[in-house]
Amino acid sequence: MADIEGPPGSSMHGVTGREPVLALSAASPIVPTDTTAKFALPVDSEHKAKVFKLFSFADPHMRTFHLSWISFFTCFISTFAAAPLVPIIRDNLNLTKQDIGNAGVASVSGSIFSRLVMGAVCDLLGPRYGCAFLIMLSAPTVFCMSFVSDAGGYIAVRFMIGFSLATFVSCQYWMSTMFNSKIIGLVNGTAAGWGNMGGGATQLLMPLVYDIIRHAGAAPFTAWRIAFFIPGWFHIIMGILVLTLGQDLPDGNLSTLQKKGDVAKDKFSKVLWYAITNYRTWIFVLLYGYSMGVELSTDNVVAEYFFDRFNLKLRTAGTIAATFGMANLVARPFGGFASDIAARYFGMRGRLWVLWILQTLGGVFCIWLGRANSLPIAILSMILFSVGAQAACGATFGIIPFISRRSLGIISGLTGAGGNFGSGLTQLIFFSTTRFTTAEGLTWMGVMIVACTLPVTLVHFPQWGGMFLPPSKDMIKGTEEHYYGSEWNEEEKQKGLHQGSLKFAENSRSERGRKVASAPTPPNSTPLHV
Repeated sequence: MADIEGPPGSSMHGVTGREPVLALSAASPIVPTDTTAKFALPVDSEHKAKVFKLFSFADPHMRTFHLSWISFFTCFISTFAAAPLVPIIRDNLNLTKQDIGNAGVASVSGSIFSRLVMGAVCDLLGPRYGCAFLIMLSAPTVFCMSFVSDAGGYIAVRFMIGFSLATFVSCQYWMSTMFNSKIIGLVNGTAAGWGNMGGGATQLLMPLVYDIIRHAGAAPFTAWRIAFFIPGWFHIIMGILVLTLGQDLPDGNLSTLQKKGDVAKDKFSKVLWYAITNYRTWIFVLLYGYSMGVELSTDNVVAEYFFDRFNLKLRTAGTIAATFGMANLVARPFGGFASDIAARYFGMRGRLWVLWILQTLGGVFCIWLGRANSLPIAILSMILFSVGAQAACGATFGIIPFISRRSLGIISGLTGAGGNFGSGLTQLIFFSTTRFTTAEGLTWMGVMIVACTLPVTLVHFPQWGGMFLPPSKDMIKGTEEHYYGSEWNEEEKQKGLHQGSLKFAENSRSERGRKVASAPTPPNSTPLHV
């Protein structure tokens, strides 16, 4: 590791704030660089990349980024592949509105459990195994869609395919282990946003594949079945690539580093305990349920909504619906980038305000979509709604890595599961019965988004503050070292197991915003040589 000279507690020594930012990249300029580490990108004391070069495949940081988002993208395609083909599938299988609604609920409910498990897998075994095995094990369920013959089979298969959405957790966890906290909002937002884009891409891909197969001579009720072989093969290919090319941590795979003694094995009970006893975890579970959750619900109903409400052709409705998911290309990265910029000036308090603003606006535009009576207004409101909701998702995971250093995987899993639970609940209430029309369901869903975003005002970090309250003035408890060090008991500290948390605490001081110099830092709280 590099020797970073400076007075005790100072991580800013020798940094000018004028370090170069590479073209087509984002950098964290105020974090010290480990000049002895041999990586293609500049890294911090944890060997996390300080620069995000979008079109680079630098090993391991950028290669991991691309493997991660493409894997998640693949799972999104398969999970929502049925949605744009519903007008054909419902005629073939004689599905009722309730059957279609229940299938939508099932498609996002499966990953509630799998995301919880994936969080633990990432903490204990590493994200590479978790991502690769899940994506390959779910491939047979995608192929099974070609053989369903009734409503029960259709619902069951969509439920099982939905398990693959847990790759979201491995995606976000992986990014947090590879990139410095100063740029984590943008990186997490881009990886998840480009993965979520699969929900829009499938609205274009599946009708196109269906039409090609139809023109090749297949009957309509046979063509949609053959089409599902495409996403099934995507799963197998990406699983192999992740397993062979992926890497858990900047310095190697988790199992190898544990055998060398470079990384300590943690206890599941301790990791789980610090995740579930942190009240911030549960607030973000709720918040994500009404940002990512409503996006998943909308993916399931938006094509059918435009097809039925405005009497459009299947491909036309699918193309319009695709813009909702495709907005992830820029919307979710924008949310993460806005979170990072706000943190640069206002610290963690800026991140919280950005999240509240974006998610509330998403709810307002969702209400507008439900009340739109003309096609142009409906399209405009849908695009604005998608930008708000997806940007809020990006802003959420600009904050998640700071809730806990030790329990990051579990908290990411719980938050991700909250998104699926919120989606399932929303779909069940508003889109699975005849009580509400789809338009009325969208309106009430918007109201719930606005209401369920308010608890973000309760989030407070003693070292950084909250939306309305300043940080603690306590010279000990009001520090990053105390916050992250409190997740380890004295016996564990004596063994040095908390050193990773101390390094993270030092690198996360940028969350103080412009008040870095004035924020309290107790003497000798951070090692001089990290």
